[in-house]
Amino acid sequence: MESDYYKILGVDKKATSEAIKKAYRKLAVKYHPDKNPGNKEAEEKFKKISEAYAVLSDAEKRNQYDNVGSDTFSQRYSQEDIFRNFDINDILRDLGFGGLGGRKRTHSYQQQPGGESFADLFGNAQYRQMPQKGQDLEYNLAITLEESVFGAEKKLALTKQDRVEEINIKIPAGINAGKKLRLAGKGLPGMHGGAPGDLYLNIAILPHPIFARDGNDIHMEKSINFSQAALGTTIEVPILDGSTKRIKIPPGTQNNTKIRMKGYGVQNMKGLGKGDQYVKLTISVPKKLTPEQTELIEKLAAEGM
Repeated sequence: MESDYYKILGVDKKATSEAIKKAYRKLAVKYHPDKNPGNKEAEEKFKKISEAYAVLSDAEKRNQYDNVGSDTFSQRYSQEDIFRNFDINDILRDLGFGGLGGRKRTHSYQQQPGGESFADLFGNAQYRQMPQKGQDLEYNLAITLEESVFGAEKKLALTKQDRVEEINIKIPAGINAGKKLRLAGKGLPGMHGGAPGDLYLNIAILPHPIFARDGNDIHMEKSINFSQAALGTTIEVPILDGSTKRIKIPPGTQNNTKIRMKGYGVQNMKGLGKGDQYVKLTISVPKKLTPEQTELIEKLAAEGM
């Protein structure tokens, strides 16, 4: 059956409370059980329009419904929530009915301990709570660069409904910042036998003192001196796994030159190869020179260098 309360009552989403009440009165007259004895279809229709009116006639419930939409609203709010503090009989008596089912009662839809059930209020029609999935949860999780590249197992202490629950999670190798991890069934518990919600982890990566990640590539900076850049040399650079790699610096290397180390980046999560590591070379200039160094540089300057 249609779950859009506005469509059920045949009103626009910007309808006033008076327009909503008028629409309900018209439909209530048409589908009331007293006017449709034994008609199960009319009975179900009457229940649905009453449910729609219970929500849209209450400013707070209507605001919540408008914010989350019909599907999420039906998952989050039980029938008790929907009909709480709602009295339909004032309207029905005004229409010439003696309350639901033709019986002269002045009960509201709010069920009191030991009182009548919602099924009684709907003329002894069998009332069944539908299973509702629990609410999903989101959690921001910051991990190290190494954990994002190589994966890790972590224990998370999550507060749910005034209690702390420890959850073991596995960080997959290669996951990047901005991605979400879904932990099925780790959200809030469901209602009336419904499945629990899910937990979504929003991944962020903590800054690293040496390396930075861009997609599946790793970037770093390495400083060399003028003579190394001019004459060429071999240097050692660190790798994220803790090892080092020797790379060649060609003669005449310019400042901010990037050297690519193919295959030393991050393994693609789908197994489709690895990224690269890039070393950005910066040429350092000494702040102080010895007399001998000053003399040599002056000679170089005289030669046009």
